[in-house]
Amino acid sequence: MAGSSDKKTFNPASVRAPFGNYNHGLFVPPGASLLVTSGQLGIRPDETIPPDVAGQAEVCFQAVDAILTEAGMSFEDVIRISGFVTRREDFPAYMAVRDRYTGAIKPVSTLLIVSGFTREEFLVEVEVTAAKVF
Repeated sequence: MAGSSDKKTFNPASVRAPFGNYNHGLFVPPGASLLVTSGQLGIRPDETIPPDVAGQAEVCFQAVDAILTEAGMSFEDVIRISGFVTRREDFPAYMAVRDRYTGAIKPVSTLLIVSGFTREEFLVEVEVTAAKVF
């Protein structure tokens, strides 16, 4: 079974270093199985929604963790994270939560500001792509 060490990162000297804990490029070896999640919102199964970005991001990443676990994967297998927040000032809180969940080899990452989600109280959404050779 191949592990996360089969991935190769790419951060060329000719490209500005990443702004945070992620890589510009990540190579996944042939034969890897892919898992792609839908965007996960900061809402718990009991319908409660934390009032802040950090709390909602935590719920998002917990949901992603549950999906990865059910697929026989972990955050070590995540190769791409896309995060969406509604306010620029929420970047640090979101990234602090994201960084607690990423594996040893940091995935590629995109973080965008959006005008909103399906419900006004949602402040963040997270989707991931994971790859693993079984």
